[in-house]
Amino acid sequence: MIQKLSFKEKFGYGLGDMAANFIFQAMLALQLSYYVDTFGLTAAQAGTLFLVVGLIAAAFNPVMGVIADRTNTRWGKFRPWLLWTAVPFGIIGVLTFTTPNISPSGKVIYAWTTYLLLRLIYAVNNVPYASLTGVLTGDPDERTSIASYRQIFANSAGFIVQSLAIPMVVFFGRGNDARGYQITMGLLSVLSILFFIIAFATTKERIQPNPQQQTSLTQDLKDLFSNRPWVVLFLVTTFYFAAISMRGSVMLPYFKYVAGNEKLFSWFNGFGLAALILGVAVSTPISVRLGKRPLFILSMTLTGIFNLAVLILPPHATVAIITSEVLRQFSYGISGPLIWAMMGDVADFGEWKTGRRATGTVTAAVVFALWVGLAIGGALAGWLFSLYGYVSNAAQTPRALEGIRLTAGLYSGLFFFATAICLFFYPISRRINKAISDELAGRRLNFGPPAGSSPQK
Repeated sequence: MIQKLSFKEKFGYGLGDMAANFIFQAMLALQLSYYVDTFGLTAAQAGTLFLVVGLIAAAFNPVMGVIADRTNTRWGKFRPWLLWTAVPFGIIGVLTFTTPNISPSGKVIYAWTTYLLLRLIYAVNNVPYASLTGVLTGDPDERTSIASYRQIFANSAGFIVQSLAIPMVVFFGRGNDARGYQITMGLLSVLSILFFIIAFATTKERIQPNPQQQTSLTQDLKDLFSNRPWVVLFLVTTFYFAAISMRGSVMLPYFKYVAGNEKLFSWFNGFGLAALILGVAVSTPISVRLGKRPLFILSMTLTGIFNLAVLILPPHATVAIITSEVLRQFSYGISGPLIWAMMGDVADFGEWKTGRRATGTVTAAVVFALWVGLAIGGALAGWLFSLYGYVSNAAQTPRALEGIRLTAGLYSGLFFFATAICLFFYPISRRINKAISDELAGRRLNFGPPAGSSPQK
C-alpha cells in the first residue's frame, strides 16, 4: 500500500530540520573560529573539546534511540520529543554562543558545560526527529521525497547561517563579536523553537511495530549488528560527516588568512549553498531512475574531486574558487536526501529479516556514527591547525597557511572518497528495496507473517 504524504506534512516536517540546522550549521561552520578567535580557547583546547564531548554525545544517541522506541503517547513515539525539547534546545543554543566575563579557567569549564548540554539536547531532539522519516510512510520513494524536503530546509538554514551569520555578528556586535554572536544565535534560536512546534503539529506516525512484538534491548542490539546494510551505513555516515566537519571548520580561516578577505566567506557560502539546494532538489527524481547507492557513489566521487580545487587554484582567484564550490556543493547536495532515506530502508531490512522493527534504535545507531564523524572531523581540524602552527588573530606563517589549505582540500577530500568506497558494499538495490517495502506492507495488514522470506530480485 503506497502511503503518499501531503505537501503540508512534508513542508512541516522539513521545518524541523531547518530548526535543528540553525544550531547544527553554526557548530559546523562557526564554532571553531568562535571558540578560538572570540571566546578565547586555543585551537588545541577546542579540538580536544570537540572530540571528547562529541564522543560522549555520540554514545548517548543509541541510548536516546532505545528511549524513543519505548515511548508511547497519544502523539506517537517520536513526535512528542520535538515538542518537549523545543524550548530547552533554543536556550542552550544561545548559552553555548555566549562569552562570559570570567577567568580563562572559568571559560574552559563554561565551554565544556554548555557544549556538552548542547550536544545532549541535540541528541534528545534529533534522534526522534530523524526516526520520523522511517515511520511517516512505508514507500521508499516517498521517503526520499520527505528527505529531500528536510534537506532543502536544512540547507536553507545552512545558507542563512553561513551566508548571513558573520554579517549579523558584525552588525549586532558593532565591534564586540561576543555580543554579536549572542544576539545572532538568540534570533536563530527563537526561530528554532517555533519551527519545532510546527513540525510536531503537522506530522503523523503511520508505521508501527507489530503490536505482538516483545520489547527486548538485547534482541534489538543483536538484530542491529547482524544487519549488514546498517553496518555499511554506519561507516558511510562516519566518513561522510567527518569530511563535512573538517571542511566546514576550516573555510572561515581559509578566507580570513589564506585569501585575505573574510567577507568573501559569505559570498562563497551563499553561491555554494544555493547550488547545494539545487542538488538536493534533483536528487529524488534521479534516484528513482538510478537508485540510491549508485547516485550516492557518484555524488561522493565528484564532491571529493571538486574538494581538491582549493589546493590547485590560487587563493585570490575568487571567481574560480566560487565556481568550484558551486560544482562541489551541487554534487554534494545530491547525496543529502539519500543518507536519511537509507536509514528508513535499513530499518525496513531489519524488520523484513527478523520480524522486529526498532526504527529509533536503527536511526540512533546511524546518528551515533554521524556524531562520531563530526567529532573526528572537528578534532582533526583543531589538531591540524595546532600542528601546522596556527595562531589566532595573528599573521600566519607559510606553514600554517599551507596547513589550512591542506585541511580544506586534501584531508577532508580523502574522507569523501572513503565514503564512496564504503558504498560499494551497501547491499540494498532499488529493486530489493521496493520488494521489501511491498512485502512489509502486506505483513502489516496481517500483523506479522513469518520473517525472512526472500524478496523478488
